[in-house]
Amino acid sequence: MPRPRSEDRRAAIMAAATGIIAAQGLGATTAAIAKEAGVSNGSLFTYFDTKADLLNQLYLELKGEMGAAALGGLPEADVRTQMLHMWSRWIDWATANPQKRRTLAQLQVSDEITASTHESAGRTMTGIGGILERSRANGPMRDAPAALVFTLCNALAEATIDYIIGDPDRADEHKQSGFDALWRMIG
Repeated sequence: MPRPRSEDRRAAIMAAATGIIAAQGLGATTAAIAKEAGVSNGSLFTYFDTKADLLNQLYLELKGEMGAAALGGLPEADVRTQMLHMWSRWIDWATANPQKRRTLAQLQVSDEITASTHESAGRTMTGIGGILERSRANGPMRDAPAALVFTLCNALAEATIDYIIGDPDRADEHKQSGFDALWRMIG
């Protein structure tokens, strides 16, 4: 009879996978992840059928967490104010969670992440996409492909995050400068 699944163990596996992948990359073994989580390698496969399944689930969780952070407490306001709120929350999440950010970046480009997982993650980001679409509706990027605009916004966010990590004493100033550049590009 299989052992019942524990949400605490699953969470420990996900946290361990985040840390191990951030440190070792996607080549990290499930044995290393299981050891870090304090479970046997066999127990890990009680929760995830394969390593690819673990990676896909981790990707969905991290994207969902990032999206929830970005949209949390979204004010009923004009689109620029909403975009600034979303930007600030996104930057704050990424700078507060460097391992999650690093792991998410690796998973984003992994061939192990399936098309359906990318689609599911995209659906969790619908609110972000909606604000971005409203932000660019009358701006210079209104006719550019949405995927290109999102990629440019992400690149600007990543550069801002890196700069804040390198100069944390001026984090608020850098966050505002990044947003000002973003708004000039799309707003």
